Amino acid sequence: MRKGFGIITAIIIMMTIATLMSIMMGLSTSTVKQTSDIYLRQQAELLLRSATEYALLAISGHDNDIDCIEDINFTYNSFEADVDIWYLGNNIPSACGHILNNSVATVDSNYTAIIDVVVTAPHSTEPIKLHRRTIQKP
Repeated sequence: MRKGFGIITAIIIMMTIATLMSIMMGLSTSTVKQTSDIYLRQQAELLLRSATEYALLAISGHDNDIDCIEDINFTYNSFEADVDIWYLGNNIPSACGHILNNSVATVDSNYTAIIDVVVTAPHSTEPIKLHRRTIQKP
């Protein structure tokens, strides 16, 4: 009777250890995935800022007397950035299609750009989509 009891005890201990090991492996895997997701989100936030600054640079370096920059799209690593630029104020070229309002009366508000940036990472394990809207004077 004692030999049978020892075998049952050994099986119970082995099952308990196996269960604890599987729980530990699951937690370890989820921690690695969470760390990776945080890293990708931080990269997306940095690209969001960079795309906004790039749009301002593109507006300031463009000949705005002829037409205006309305869209900028680019890909960086696995991220896709889509920049839409809308304009407010007087003296905006008529060839520009993204004019929200051209009857602004104040001089300080003339030629203001509203920059919408959307950064997505469609090929990652967890889909990332960030949006940022800024108002800038080019």
